[in-house]
Amino acid sequence: MSTPSPYDNLPDAQGFFGKFGGQFVPPEMKQVMDEISAAYQEIRQRKDFQDELNYLLADYVGRPSPIFYARRLSEKLGGARIYLKREDLNHTGAHKINHCLGEALLAKFMGKTKVIAETGAGQHGVALATACALVGIPCEIHMGTVDIAKEHPNVTKMKILGATLVPVTRGTATLKDAVDSAFDEYLKDPQNFIYAIGSVVGPHPFPGMVRDFQSVVGREARAQFMERYKKLPDYVAACVGGGSNAMGIFTAFLNDESVKLVGVEPAGEGLDTDRHAATMTLGKPGQIHGMACYVLEDSEGNPMPVHSIASGLDYPGSGPQHSHLKDLGRVEYASANDNECLDAFMMLSRVEGIIPALESAHAVAWAIREAPKLSQEQSILINLSGRGDKDADYVAEKLGL
Repeated sequence: MSTPSPYDNLPDAQGFFGKFGGQFVPPEMKQVMDEISAAYQEIRQRKDFQDELNYLLADYVGRPSPIFYARRLSEKLGGARIYLKREDLNHTGAHKINHCLGEALLAKFMGKTKVIAETGAGQHGVALATACALVGIPCEIHMGTVDIAKEHPNVTKMKILGATLVPVTRGTATLKDAVDSAFDEYLKDPQNFIYAIGSVVGPHPFPGMVRDFQSVVGREARAQFMERYKKLPDYVAACVGGGSNAMGIFTAFLNDESVKLVGVEPAGEGLDTDRHAATMTLGKPGQIHGMACYVLEDSEGNPMPVHSIASGLDYPGSGPQHSHLKDLGRVEYASANDNECLDAFMMLSRVEGIIPALESAHAVAWAIREAPKLSQEQSILINLSGRGDKDADYVAEKLGL
């Protein structure tokens, strides 16, 4: 009998990945979370749900997304060959639609009257507004005013799709504050509302549920790479904020010990400053938003104000499964700063004609830095989690284009 993998059968029944995860919520919220968990466990076993989700992923989202060999970028850098899992080609322009469809179908199954969510870069907001329009459920999106200004194209899309946009001015007016605001609204009527969390974060069952919906990315990528190249990639890299796109692609490779997994988080203006969001690199175990995970905290033990040029990554926590994988040593967590991210954004745009999201550009920046150190026989597969339409005006203004 083979020895069970330490990466399988997680989370446990209480929602823990090792010592991370769980449900750190008030007693009245625990009952609500348990109801969501039970509904999810029921619906995921139903053939009609799986058939509808698979149909929508194929004919609505456009899956499977392709893997593209970035030949010119690879030749320019020398060293390892770089491949891109093109989640930017999905309907709505990012990986977020994968779990938003699942959450919207779950909300419909549970008879909820409103879906509430936070968004940073706006990709989760657009994807959820899209999914809610598709299934016919009202949608309310909370977004920090700083991010509203940076991500205007996505704000417009959310409004066109019929979502109610709630500007958040509290705190730093960014992602963490949008989460707080959305959760406050959810608490007004958790029996009729559902909070559709936008990453592999929050109380159980969301970290595992969002991962499950996103795992289609890794299943596709592993099969595609094996079919075309008759072997697995040497490295799989993805940006990490909350960590949904990274867990989506990492999950299929966890038991492939030959494949090195790299999560790239935002170093912002430098790891030696307080203007970064490098939770896995510089954080410590703590609690935030109903879960135990690595957290960036201030001297008083509160979540620290964080910064990234990428609005979708400026979060002071990370998914509990990421925290567990860090402690196990299965995933290496690296970082890229704002300038490296901008350089990668422009290089991929001008060398391959692909404009990446600033979030995804962090993983591209890591590959640009590391590929020349590797041999031409080695390969790096990047989860290109989103496209940069939303960031184009901001980058152009910042660089004076």
